[in-house]
Amino acid sequence: EDDLEKNAHMSYKKLPGDISRRHVLLLDPMLATGGSACLAIDALIKAGVSEERITFVNVVANPEGIERLFREHPKITIVTSFVDPGMNEMKYILPGLGDFGDRYFGTEEDQHGRRTYTYH
Repeated sequence: EDDLEKNAHMSYKKLPGDISRRHVLLLDPMLATGGSACLAIDALIKAGVSEERITFVNVVANPEGIERLFREHPKITIVTSFVDPGMNEMKYILPGLGDFGDRYFGTEEDQHGRRTYTYH
């Protein structure tokens, strides 16, 4: 995400040469707006993977992200452990985890305005 609207952008992509013949598990801890997931799915489709062979797996989702994924890619499969009710104005899933990447790397405040740190 590179702006306040939380629009996703591709930073890096490297796929196996035979990706079009594989079943793909696309893993992301959270499904909020669906922007990152749709961008990744678009890249897989462009590389020749059919939607039917893509399974999106995550830990926490919300209805908006699920609806977007199925609207843009109706033939994928989604596997999640929990669907939270919605998002706040910062596009964090609520109650959710805040921003997983920010929490993991300790780079931003969580959805409650607290600085979080992860020690490795």
